[in-house]
Amino acid sequence: MTGAVVDRAHARRIAVAAQLLDGSATDLDAAVRRLNCLQIDPTNVVARNQYLVPWSRLGAYDRALLDDACWGRRSLFEYWAHAASLVLTEDFRLHRALMRAYKKGGRFLSTTRAWVTDNRKLRDHVLREVRRGGPVPTNQFTDLSERSYRSGGWNDERNVGRMLDALWTEGRIMVSYRDGLRRFWDLSERVLPEWTPREPMSEAAVWRRRSDLALRALGIGTAKHIQNHFMRWLKSGVPKALQRLEREGVAIPVEVRDDGAALSGRWWVHRDYASMLENAPEVSRTTLLSPFDNLICDRERTENLFDLRYRIEIYVPKDKRVYGYFAMPVLHGDRLVGMVDVRMDRESRTLHALSVHAQPEAPGEAGPGIRAALEDLARFCDADRVVVPRRLPAAWRVALRS
Repeated sequence: MTGAVVDRAHARRIAVAAQLLDGSATDLDAAVRRLNCLQIDPTNVVARNQYLVPWSRLGAYDRALLDDACWGRRSLFEYWAHAASLVLTEDFRLHRALMRAYKKGGRFLSTTRAWVTDNRKLRDHVLREVRRGGPVPTNQFTDLSERSYRSGGWNDERNVGRMLDALWTEGRIMVSYRDGLRRFWDLSERVLPEWTPREPMSEAAVWRRRSDLALRALGIGTAKHIQNHFMRWLKSGVPKALQRLEREGVAIPVEVRDDGAALSGRWWVHRDYASMLENAPEVSRTTLLSPFDNLICDRERTENLFDLRYRIEIYVPKDKRVYGYFAMPVLHGDRLVGMVDVRMDRESRTLHALSVHAQPEAPGEAGPGIRAALEDLARFCDADRVVVPRRLPAAWRVALRS
């Protein structure tokens, strides 16, 4: 099957199946293992992203299961992936590569690292407090910095937070548990379970495993897509690792075409989806995606594969928003066919669809699936009802008002 040619719709079906958005997901642990990571985001307009991503695949599940995986069974811990995320404890040896890179003085968080060097007193204070009284909440540390943190961004003057992030990236401390947004810190050796794999991996093995997992989660992608997915901070060894995976038959080279023209870049399909190169069944499922969902977190890939230029509008002035503050893309089959700006009113236990937008040529048959997805999201959020706006796309109006 080397050198297979697939059209863009075919490639999308592989991507959707790889992300378990085709209806094949039945188990939370297995779903998280396939995804490799769940981005953590404080936005709680509907539910926080780490809970929404599994919902898009499983439907209304018991979110206490995810909490138990993090703070009970410890099969997940917080660390960097393509952003701050929940990652698999079984992959700890991979994430140690970033911890080592940070210690060696690589580019990652270089501004913070230089600042840490100038604030030894604050660093020692944090480690001393954690060692003596962990788990320690963030607000319990005293700002003993001698030079305030400044980068021109929103982290300016957040000295304790920056020091915690630095020690976390270095692997000295970890989040022991959360109470809402409040993080409690402890020494890493007291957070990780005894069974955590700690055997050293060679650099080549790290790059191979990291690239294998990223391609498996994506299903299909280019070297750039694989570099930007999962462990975005470790990129340089991906091209060489892909060459190795291709020799081993793990990464199958393909050409992706759209209307007869080849999409840019060299593409690979993971061998787990080799059978889909000849037969990629159409997907009929409809769901809503968090703005930070793993399928669409790489905006360039989203535009390339799904023909949708998506940008989250949380920080966009209200009068300049196109889709809305928390617009959730609608995945219908293998297409992103619209947007629903959603907000949960917890006091009235109402899920509000503030606006609904259909993409050009969006199929009317998606309407019932969108309504069902909204109702399932309401159950997941403990809402008693769903309210839709008066203005609705004509093709979906009847279904969404039912």
